[in-house]
Amino acid sequence: MSVLVDRDVLNAVAGGAIVVDPFDPKCLGTNSYDVHLAPTLCVYADRETPLDVRVPRATRDLVIPDSGLVLEPGELYLASTVEYTESHEHVPMLNGRSSLGRLGLSIHVTAGTGDVGFCGHWTMELFVIRRLRVYRGIPIGQLLWMTASGAPDQPYGDKRSAKYNHADSLPQASLLHEELGHGSKRGG
Repeated sequence: MSVLVDRDVLNAVAGGAIVVDPFDPKCLGTNSYDVHLAPTLCVYADRETPLDVRVPRATRDLVIPDSGLVLEPGELYLASTVEYTESHEHVPMLNGRSSLGRLGLSIHVTAGTGDVGFCGHWTMELFVIRRLRVYRGIPIGQLLWMTASGAPDQPYGDKRSAKYNHADSLPQASLLHEELGHGSKRGG
């Protein structure tokens, strides 16, 4: 696999293999595209009860005010990108920006790689090692695309398990309980 460079990304966007909406050429780097923090975050509502992978959990929304929002260590914030993306031929990957990493912000726990066929806004798992004020619309991550060795037999959007496809601009909580069957005693 190789990473698409700026001209490759522009060609893929022009040909419809990659969709970024809104697309701003100023956000295109040498081999990545800057994506931005949407105005609403969410957190799991009950911090006292342990999360259970078999049980859906309530979340509460946090709208980022103009004055910014302070992220606290020990809290997991679900966030999404302003940009809606589609990747029909390439493997998308979302990485944090080094400038924010140097301030102690991570934008994903384990979910940095997408699938060929994913369509939607990216949900990120934000956490900080020290208090940090963030603002809506800041460039939060870098999206890059890698060439796939060929077309998949079943793109992400065609899979029954594609529970996050067509994600809207609000962050999505874990839907693992759907795979496990609510109340199921199976492991996963």
